[in-house]
Amino acid sequence: MAEKLKPAEKLKKDRVPMRNQEPLERVQNFLEVPLGYSLEEAIQEAQRCLQCNPPYCVAGCPADVRIPQFVEKLIAEDIKGAFLEIKQTNALPAVCGRVCPQEEQCEGACIMNKKGKPIAIGRLERYVADWAKQLDYSDAKKPSTKLNKKVAIVGSGPAGLACASDLAKLGYDVTVYEALHKAGGVLVYGIPEFRLPKAIVGYEVDQIKELGVEINLNYVIGLTKSVDELMQEYDAVFLANGAGAPSFLKIPGENLNGVYSASEFLTRSNLMKAYEFPNYATPIRVDQKAVVVGGGNVAMDAVRTAKRLGAKEATIVYRRGRKEMPARAEEIGHAEEEGIKFELLTNPVKILGDEYGNVVGIECVRMELGEPDESGRRRPQVVEGSNFVIDADTVIIAIGQSANPIVARSATGVETNKWGYFVADENGKTTHPKVWAGGDIVTGAATVILAVGAGKKAAKSIHETLSNKQ
Repeated sequence: MAEKLKPAEKLKKDRVPMRNQEPLERVQNFLEVPLGYSLEEAIQEAQRCLQCNPPYCVAGCPADVRIPQFVEKLIAEDIKGAFLEIKQTNALPAVCGRVCPQEEQCEGACIMNKKGKPIAIGRLERYVADWAKQLDYSDAKKPSTKLNKKVAIVGSGPAGLACASDLAKLGYDVTVYEALHKAGGVLVYGIPEFRLPKAIVGYEVDQIKELGVEINLNYVIGLTKSVDELMQEYDAVFLANGAGAPSFLKIPGENLNGVYSASEFLTRSNLMKAYEFPNYATPIRVDQKAVVVGGGNVAMDAVRTAKRLGAKEATIVYRRGRKEMPARAEEIGHAEEEGIKFELLTNPVKILGDEYGNVVGIECVRMELGEPDESGRRRPQVVEGSNFVIDADTVIIAIGQSANPIVARSATGVETNKWGYFVADENGKTTHPKVWAGGDIVTGAATVILAVGAGKKAAKSIHETLSNKQ
């Protein structure tokens, strides 16, 4: 067992770094970039925890993970016990340990920020969850008592999976309807293999299925069956169909060959394995110079994917500065290490094509930051006469996604707002008494862990409502 550090030493010691694939190596493959902690490294990092009372980190976690308890068991090398502590509230620890913005949530609330770096809670959660996967250990057990109540869940992304897991543990008969051919939602179509391996998602989905959850794939609610029909068949319905419709710039040239939405580009690569074409039938086009418009995590995923698909130059174009970029600092740093170029304070005005309709460049203007807008960020303003052209043969638009109306059109009595998102209260209750909604289809595109939290709140509310009806 690693030697336990004394409290005074804990405060002085910086967090244990995580090893990564070397940049020149990883841009040639789609293998995961961070390599994870060893047992010794995980324990050494866990020993920095002060076991605060109250635990501020838990208040910062939308999934209410029992952080001090799992960390304490990890220090004692009771990895199974640590895993069981996490799984009490979070059905997706291996996923969340990789893609949650911990720096804004549990780690952002860590008291160690006052003295230096917070405890690497996400990395510790990943270690514990990976230990369970490596041993093929599962805590999933079908409940001994069934409640004779049925719940339908639309969408198998993080909100839907979290809700399904919690309800199944309570004894509900849960059926998930997924439009695509693989369960996981954005976890499988939106996040690249090098950031979230699909085997990890599959393992955690399988654990939820072991609870008795049925997942119907290739089943488009709104087309194959309506929400109204689900209301007739089930005691409650949870809408967690995400925000999968792409947004575009509405500038000339977006219909040229070689222009993708980030949603299409990443779905082709991630879910349909275009990066292994022709071994997989879905093609994807990336030539010598790829430009990605946007500054969020999706933009980082797209530009790093383009680099791995063979682009000699891969460039981010973003209308604000680096410190305003919404992407995680870790993802921006990884992109820089991999040779991604950044054209900041830059905004596209036109995509240029040749006589054959193929992209040849993107015309941009320089921007400067003015007064803060309604989001609190300084508003970008055009520098007049600053037009210039970036050569490009592939352009990927990664400026956000919106609500797909297919589900909402078939949900009588479920109100949506002007952007097409479902109107729901803090517990996920919609304007229909049998329908709840949560995740991106309520908030707009957000984080995986916020979707998990929304699914858990909806499950609790559904249980309370159906229990009162008995």
